Amino acid sequence: MPKPERPENPDVEISATAKAKELRFHDRPKVVVRAHAEPDGECFWGSDRTNLPDQVEPDVTYQDVRIDFRLGAKLTDPANDAED
Repeated sequence: MPKPERPENPDVEISATAKAKELRFHDRPKVVVRAHAEPDGECFWGSDRTNLPDQVEPDVTYQDVRIDFRLGAKLTDPANDAED
């Protein structure tokens, strides 16, 4: 999943980077990302991977791995919604 385009002026944005000299999986991981911006906000997320495929293989050692993950949201103002 490519890193998402940055929306103009996100209200909240969190990013993280993980690095490893070696990374090995015994099983394929099951990853779920859930993000909500309520009541009517917009969420986005994505990751860039270096030396790590989207679908990892069990018992394969990956070298010099880097994962950059980004999560953000554009929020709504409930006070503005009440004025409509």
